[in-house]
Amino acid sequence: MSRFSADTGLSPAQVIFTQNESSIRFRHATAILCSALLAPSALADEHAGHSEELSPTVITAIAPSSPLTIVTNPKDPRQPVPASDGSDYLKTIPGFAQVRNGGTNGDPVLRGMFGSRLNILTNGGMMLGACPGRMDAPTSYISPETYDKLTVIKGPQTVLWGPGASAGTILFDREPESFGELGTRVNASVLAGSNGRFDKVVDAAAGGPLGYVRVIGNTAQADDYKDGNNDTVASRYDKWNGDVALGWTPDADTLLELTAGKGDGEARYAGRGMDGSQFKRESLGLRFEKSNISDVLEKLEAQVYYNYADHVMDNYTLRTPSGTGMMAGPMASNVDRRTLGARIKGTWRWADVQLISGIDAQTNEHRQRSAMGVDTYKDLPYTKDADFHNYGVFGELTWYAAERDRLISGARLDRASAKDFRQTTGSGMMTRPNPTADDTRADTLPSGFMRYEHDLADSPTTLYAGLGHTQRFPDYWELFSPNAGPAGSVNAFDSIKPEKTTQLDFGLQYKTEELEAWASGYVGQVRDYILFNYSPGMMGMTSQAENIDARIMGGELGAAYNFTQNWKADATLAYAWGENSSDGNALPQMPPLDARFGLTYSEDNWSAGALWRVVAAQNRIDQNKGNVVGKDFDKTPGFGVFSLNGAYRINKHWKVSSGVDNLFGKAYAEHLNLAGNAGFGYPANDPQAIKEPGRTLWTKVDMSF
Repeated sequence: MSRFSADTGLSPAQVIFTQNESSIRFRHATAILCSALLAPSALADEHAGHSEELSPTVITAIAPSSPLTIVTNPKDPRQPVPASDGSDYLKTIPGFAQVRNGGTNGDPVLRGMFGSRLNILTNGGMMLGACPGRMDAPTSYISPETYDKLTVIKGPQTVLWGPGASAGTILFDREPESFGELGTRVNASVLAGSNGRFDKVVDAAAGGPLGYVRVIGNTAQADDYKDGNNDTVASRYDKWNGDVALGWTPDADTLLELTAGKGDGEARYAGRGMDGSQFKRESLGLRFEKSNISDVLEKLEAQVYYNYADHVMDNYTLRTPSGTGMMAGPMASNVDRRTLGARIKGTWRWADVQLISGIDAQTNEHRQRSAMGVDTYKDLPYTKDADFHNYGVFGELTWYAAERDRLISGARLDRASAKDFRQTTGSGMMTRPNPTADDTRADTLPSGFMRYEHDLADSPTTLYAGLGHTQRFPDYWELFSPNAGPAGSVNAFDSIKPEKTTQLDFGLQYKTEELEAWASGYVGQVRDYILFNYSPGMMGMTSQAENIDARIMGGELGAAYNFTQNWKADATLAYAWGENSSDGNALPQMPPLDARFGLTYSEDNWSAGALWRVVAAQNRIDQNKGNVVGKDFDKTPGFGVFSLNGAYRINKHWKVSSGVDNLFGKAYAEHLNLAGNAGFGYPANDPQAIKEPGRTLWTKVDMSF
């Protein structure tokens, strides 16, 4: 990607710049509430809420819990060093990678697919970032350890959670509290590590049979890290979140929950010409659940949510302006996005059939303002540039055809639209009237899937195969960020077509006390795949979005074997392949073959383990093509990284875990990456990938009462 566009955190089509504010009063209020709940009297009840006995292990591999579905507890410590954001956490799951964005706020990639091909929801709502270059990817606003459950559904194999989702669906959820009698519970952790890493989390609740209050607060910070060559990489960050949930449970089958939260932070990026000096978040949600309504109607769920992202990018808060070139002086951009959504769904169950169906809706608007100078943007009004709407109806049916056979199918229909409010495009001397000003475009998009699952009679094995089709409306980054659309078109907004993915998923799962093994594969065709093409222009690199046809395939496999009562070994392998079938070239931004091997010894209350990650070279690239964040700029060599971990459970309430990542200080870079910015000493005309952290030590203390 152009150093000018990727450096600014924006698209090459938009030269916009930014700055930061903090919500100190809310942070202090959250701290006071957490302190009150942490008082000794709050530690009395050991049986309430989510208080659980801590496991004396560090997680190095995750197996699917059911076909194409992974469910895990994001509070568990895992290696590499416990994550600072949602993308950092997801990359530990086979099949996932991330486009590194610095020390935090990377962009998740599943099976080589990126952006809105992944539906990412928190508590059933969608938090959309505002930066046209995805400096604030949706996972930037997620602190994994503040959630109770992470669910990943690979492929287009569900229709319940919104449109698109051709690559998969990711759900970060907080479970409702359950207090049989008046009581409290507290979960907390502290993490300290190399490069000034210091994280704190408090998750506390109090309640009784009729309801509860839950307060969650966290801070995370780190300094610039050093890579394997002992060179400093600009990557420091500081972020915080605070959330409150109030639940009313008049009986065992009824829940009404109100949630509210705020957050903010800052992060500097070695791969961009601007840093994120503000990541302000505001969230509100209301959900209602009623279970056991009748013999047939099993459950009714309804929710409404509001999420607001207020993001500032600038080149003066976390760095000094270069003094030369296009970004010689201070400049900033402020972008924001408001998202409002709702969903209602019911679950019906008959003897051999379960049906989940409902409707959902979402609307979001995007605004921006920018200026030269320090904080001068604050004196300008926002300008609205985009407005999106989506209305969907869906149904998912499970038929238990026989004792060992299940047929799961789903269908949804969406009406999606977008309006272009831009009166001009370009910037400076390149400003020109926008030919699609005030235009609206809309599409009706069908999606569906069917999957068959069979349990073998004489073996603890499940086989499955599913065919899915989804049509995805282009997102904000694909319609508004590029300089141009397909050749001969007016612009991207006018000409980019919806993506149409048809994919076959298949695999097996095997599980006994000694051995757990699984394999999943996929092969698919994507019509009108949205590809970014970068080329030199008068304002640096320019970007063009175009539709192509693509073929994709790959898969993941893994196994965990208990040699003895104490020794356990696990291994996983993930591979993704893609081809631009329109021109025969490789599909860009595909992660290489990735293997992980783990060995753990555990006894009573302690464990020790090792993790060896081996990644192959990636020689299949299409230079200067990619997505709104990154492009293929070079082939990358393979590498291997060795890490160690250990954990000790002091008692059922306290646990200490520790690790050293990249034990031998290997100097390496991931294939999915940004080129280092010249402002941090990287070559201006010779793109170099940002290297990963060198030897990293960390220790984490968990407490649960």
